[in-house]
Amino acid sequence: MAGPSTAERGERQQESSGPPPARGPGRRRLRAIAALAALLVLLGAGSVWVLYGSSWLRVEHVSVSGTRVLTPAEVRRAAAVPVGKPMISADMDAIEARLRRKLPRIDTVDVARSWPHGISLKVIERTPVLLIRKGANFVEVDDDGVRFATVAQAPNGVPMLRLSASRTGPGAASFRRFGTDRLVREAVRVAGDLPAAVAKTARSVHVRTYDDITLELAGGRTVEWGSGEQGRAKARALTALMKASPGARHFDVSVPTAPASSGS
Repeated sequence: MAGPSTAERGERQQESSGPPPARGPGRRRLRAIAALAALLVLLGAGSVWVLYGSSWLRVEHVSVSGTRVLTPAEVRRAAAVPVGKPMISADMDAIEARLRRKLPRIDTVDVARSWPHGISLKVIERTPVLLIRKGANFVEVDDDGVRFATVAQAPNGVPMLRLSASRTGPGAASFRRFGTDRLVREAVRVAGDLPAAVAKTARSVHVRTYDDITLELAGGRTVEWGSGEQGRAKARALTALMKASPGARHFDVSVPTAPASSGS
């Protein structure tokens, strides 16, 4: 039997191969992706230039707020903010670390960018609750026991530490057990627990032993505080006692549940 003719074979090949695939839409998609990628690269390069290379976003001024004893100029010098450099490159953590290292009077500081040209430094200074005499000067101590500054003049309204505990005498056992540093911390603890109205009139915190701490107030009044324990309860008892006996000269809150006053 004779096979298919040459013409028939050609017709079958055309039927099986079909029309050629359309390539137009695929090429358009590739061109669109390439254009988008190029645009993104340009935008990225432009952003980097604006942030680092242009003069639009550079540090021009440093603002300081919250200072009481320190001056804004002191804070700016210690911060050493790189004025003239790009805002984005200013290291906030490094600025904060410099301030804490150079100015121990600073308790907390918030360093922030103030776009487009500023760096803001919001400072909270430590508040002294006790003074320790050091030669002709005075060491300021806050309620955390941090000795943060030495000043030539004692600030008003801050009591002086009087430490009479020694290795001999009645307080020898307390001194040997607790040591000077612990007794000083107890004095700081007491000073930090004082009611605000009493703290303003406190002249000294006298530590004889761990359990024998006395406050000397303006006008010759005294407060027997005892140890530094139960400070808040003692503060409440002292406030109530002073209201009930405004003319008293001596107050005893060493046992806050049984406070007493005497003298007039």
